[in-house]
Formats: sequence, C-alpha cells, structure tokens
Amino acid sequence: MLAPSEHRLSPGERVTDALRDHLLRLLDWDEAHASFDKAISGLPADQRGARATGFEHSPWQLVEHLRIAQADILDFCVNPLYTHDRTWPDDYWPATAAPPDAAAWDASIGQYTHDLSAFKDLIRNQADLFAPVPTGNATQTYLRAVLLVADHAAYHVGQLVAVRRALNAWN
Repeated sequence: MLAPSEHRLSPGERVTDALRDHLLRLLDWDEAHASFDKAISGLPADQRGARATGFEHSPWQLVEHLRIAQADILDFCVNPLYTHDRTWPDDYWPATAAPPDAAAWDASIGQYTHDLSAFKDLIRNQADLFAPVPTGNATQTYLRAVLLVADHAAYHVGQLVAVRRALNAWN
C-alpha cells in the first residue's frame, strides 16, 4: 500500500511524461544529427556571410532565419495577443548575406538559444500538449508547434553543416 505522500502515475500521466521527455531530447538533437551548437561552433567570422557555390543561403542567413522562425512560433504559442503579420519570405530571411557585425551574430545565437529554452519550458509546463494554441485553429496544437520547431531546425541545421562543408569550414 502507498503511503499518503506517494503518488502512482496513471497510464495517461506516464505517456505524457514520456512524450515530454522525448520532445525535450528532440529539441537537443544530439542523437541523430549535429546540434545547432555544433553547427555554429568554430565558424570563422569571415565565413559567416559566405555563399558556397550551389547554395542559396549563407551561414548568417540560415542562423538568422532559424532565430526569426522559432521566435515567431514561440510568440504564437505564448502571446495571447499574437497576430500573424509577417510576410513570407521577406520577413523570415535577412536581406544581407553577412551579419552587420560580430555582435549581431552573437545576439542572434543568444536569442535563438533563449527561445529554445522557452520552448523546453513550454513542453514541461503546458498542461495539455494536445490542446489547440488559443491564437490558432483547432489543428494548431502546442505539440504541433514543438514538432514544427524541431523539424524546421533539423532541416536548416543540416543545411548549415552542408554549407560549412562546401566552404571548407567544417571540422
């Protein structure tokens, strides 16, 4: 018999906890491919705005695009006054191939990392991951948003690695 302070998890709680654990690991990416941190690590400043032959975007454009898109999806999930007012593709990609300066590169990475942490908090704290996001439609659930962020990042982090290889800037 359980002591009064002990709590047994129901099957639904176990599934939800397991799902949350999997989602948190998914956002860290280290199991199946390079992480965001590895993809940006050691990239020389003079290569951040370089465009490799056959690639549409520079490392800066990919990093900044990841930041902008993730921030928009996070805002969609947590801001009760969210309105979708961005235009595709102009508002989701930086206009220039290179960051204005090293501070802009660092700020983009810092904000991306901060927002990724906020997504992890959302996974831990949102009571029902299957609930629709209040500012979206019935199919736009919190779970969908998290999976969208993970899938989008995996795609563009892979591009970042490929661009770095083409620039001979990958270790």
